[in-house]
Amino acid sequence: MAESKKYEISVTTRVSFVDEQSDVDHDRYVFAYTIAIANTGTVPSQLISRHWLITDATGKVQEVKGLGVVGEQPLLKPGEKFEYTSGASISTPVGTMRGAYQMVAEDGTKFEAPIPEFTLSMPRTLH
Repeated sequence: MAESKKYEISVTTRVSFVDEQSDVDHDRYVFAYTIAIANTGTVPSQLISRHWLITDATGKVQEVKGLGVVGEQPLLKPGEKFEYTSGASISTPVGTMRGAYQMVAEDGTKFEAPIPEFTLSMPRTLH
């Protein structure tokens, strides 16, 4: 198998608007996102840290870095998946999130798992 396929993580996302935590009159739009992280490579790998760029419609960027996700640093064997839900707040009804997870494979190799950009959008805002 190709070396690049040894260290491969697939990331998928689902987003929902959290109306009860948002305050549209005060430009506070809250979103919940669920991330599924799957080890599609051939080597067990552990998620060590995360790096997010959260951008609102005005171009304002929030940068978030930290250890693990939701207090965990999951170790994923090939074929295993870890799912978690977290949230973000922005000051416009539409925005985006993207980033990367910093991973360490069982053999000591460090690599990044990119988080493809996804949209945060209040219902009935985008057509």
